[in-house]
Parts: sequence; structure tokens; C-alpha cells
Amino acid sequence: MPRFSLRTRRGGQRRDPLLLTIAVYKFLQALLFIAIGMGAHRLLHKDLADQIDLFARHLRFNPESRLVTFVLEKASLINDPVLRRIGLFAYCYAALTMVEGIGLYLEKAWGEYLTLAITASFLPWELLEIFRHITWIRVGLFTINILVLLYLLRVVIDRARHRAKSRKK
Repeated sequence: MPRFSLRTRRGGQRRDPLLLTIAVYKFLQALLFIAIGMGAHRLLHKDLADQIDLFARHLRFNPESRLVTFVLEKASLINDPVLRRIGLFAYCYAALTMVEGIGLYLEKAWGEYLTLAITASFLPWELLEIFRHITWIRVGLFTINILVLLYLLRVVIDRARHRAKSRKK
């Protein structure tokens, strides 16, 4: 029976540790979006204001604080159809991110290209959000995504060069 290892691939080649790290990041991201989808579906047919008030009291927030009032005002805009769309989007994005993670874990070219395309497509929106309101979290996520993009670009270019050299021989 064949043995599988996280450290090596077939042929005894070592796994790329950065690709494995990016794959784990993608898996964690997928879990986060699954949790968001589950949370959205759990809130269906419930009074969102009551749920927020209960949560704020549980965390011992002042129910009349500016933060709680702000969240309650924004929650009044959310109804069941919006929660369904949030849940659907979260599940779809989780599936896409899981596919990215699987492709990167298996070190498949399609996984690298898919991650490159998706990461590059979100960068303009991330940059726009940073310009709208700069926070350390936004800057950190933007930096991580730039580093992921640059690294995957390097991996793809190196593999293309290696294939071109192999053809010439």
C-alpha cells in the first residue's frame, strides 16, 4: 500500500513549503466563509436586533453605546433575502477557496493559475478599501495577498522556464 507524506511528493521530491502555507491559508479562509454562511442561515427568520442586543449584553457592552447603536442601525437594513444572499455568497466563495487550496496543496498548475487570477482580481477592491479607510487589518491582508501573488507568479514563471529548457534538450 502506498504511503503518503506531507513532506514529500511522488519521486521523493520535497514539497514547496510556501505553497503548502498558502494552501493552509486558503483552507482557513474557506472555513471562515463556511462559518459566515452558517451564521447567516442561522439568523434566518429571527429578529436581528434582538440577537445583536442579546450578544451585546452577553459581552457586557452597554446596550446604549455608540457601537451597539451603530450595529443595530446597520442590522435594520438586513432582512431574510439579504441573509440568504450573504449565505449563498459565503458558501460559494468557501467552495472556490477550498478548490484553490486543494490545487495548491497538490501543487497543480491549475491551482496556481486559479489562485493567481482570483488574488489579482481582488487587489483593486482591497486597495480601494484601504484608500477609503486605512486599517492595519486591511493593509496586512493586502500585503499578504501581494506576497502570495508575487510568489505564485514566480513559481509559474520558473515552471514555464523549466518546461522550455526540457523541450530544448
